[in-house]
Amino acid sequence: MQIATLRLVALLTLAAAASAVAQGLPRDRPERLGFSAERLARIDRVMQEYVDQGRVAGVVTLVARNGRVAQAGAYGWADREAGRRMTTDALFRIASQSKAVTSVAVMMLVEEGRLRLADAVAEFVPSFARATVALATDTGLVRVPVRRPITIRDLLTHTAGISYGTDSLVEGLYRAAGLGPAAGYGWYFADKAEPVCDDIDRLGTLPFVAQPGERFVYGYSTDILGCVVQRVSGQSLADFLDSRILRPLRMTDTHFFVPPDDRGRLTAVYTVSGGGLARAADGSRGQGAYVDGPRASYSGGAGLVATAGDYLRFLEMLLEGGALDGARVLGPRTVALMTADQLGALYGSVGYGFGLGFQVLVDPGRAGQYGSPGLYGWGGAYATSYWVDPQEDLVGVFMVQLLPNPGLDLADRFRALVYQAILAPPARRP
Repeated sequence: MQIATLRLVALLTLAAAASAVAQGLPRDRPERLGFSAERLARIDRVMQEYVDQGRVAGVVTLVARNGRVAQAGAYGWADREAGRRMTTDALFRIASQSKAVTSVAVMMLVEEGRLRLADAVAEFVPSFARATVALATDTGLVRVPVRRPITIRDLLTHTAGISYGTDSLVEGLYRAAGLGPAAGYGWYFADKAEPVCDDIDRLGTLPFVAQPGERFVYGYSTDILGCVVQRVSGQSLADFLDSRILRPLRMTDTHFFVPPDDRGRLTAVYTVSGGGLARAADGSRGQGAYVDGPRASYSGGAGLVATAGDYLRFLEMLLEGGALDGARVLGPRTVALMTADQLGALYGSVGYGFGLGFQVLVDPGRAGQYGSPGLYGWGGAYATSYWVDPQEDLVGVFMVQLLPNPGLDLADRFRALVYQAILAPPARRP
């Protein structure tokens, strides 16, 4: 790499570090947090290489240990065509990283006695009282009733049997209802002019793809939970999250839709086309309606826009047992329950389990992945990713905007680069 490029990387990293501190977590020297600064700097090289090779347009990385930022990097472009450099205060579509925030909202209502994990979803979405499952037969699709009611816990663990409606068996029915293939890749709601509960009421009339508790099926479960939060709390999901989670945690850059004054901070979405990187088209499978859309549908499963720094604060709250900087969101026992494996072999991924909204690392050796038993995390459709490792007192946030993202392995490399830089155990928090 040329000297000029190295200098540019160093300048961008220093600017990113200052931005991360401004977003509410103090900066500390890597050595004081148990890292080798030299080894941690390998992150800069690898991220910049992916930008230089045209495999991604831009990336933001944040690493925190013991509640302090050890590494903060912004690489490449937030908008390549506009010549806008990436910064750590750039806004990203976090897609399924929204699920963790909505899951926390659900557990807040559980803690208040307003909701139970065993409650039937039909108590809040009446159309689910007649839920059915699609079966393929020699004469075509048949619908059979669910064997038992779908519960809140089924939704949190994605064992309700509810997909995104893109399965060949049901896609025609979902498309006709404005869901599944009619909604981008299935999970997209930002362009809808109707409240999300209208779609969820309609979803309950469509057939699902498995019986409750039968297997792990990833789909609309957390969007249903967002509707449940609205109906139990009497607030829109946006208002509930803002008043109960985002403002208390000082997550001032997290929204369902980008504030008009901040539109210049939203990163552009890219796609792989013809072996190279191209700016994604407008619409549900590209840039999305996060700035100029109807701003009416709040997708608890995939709708939020946030900065890396904001999401880091959310994860630090979980790592610290449900509270951050004096703002308590959950109790420690609730966080422990959410991040414990609930499914065992039913999850179907070797070395991993699944909790109430999070994938959980159970056996690092069998998973072939860096991290400690009990690490939890997830990612989003635009290739964003995060993890929390309680044993190491460690949080990692990786932000990029690539949709679809076939074969992108950069989040995996980022995680390995963080762990290879750890040389000492975490210090005891004050």
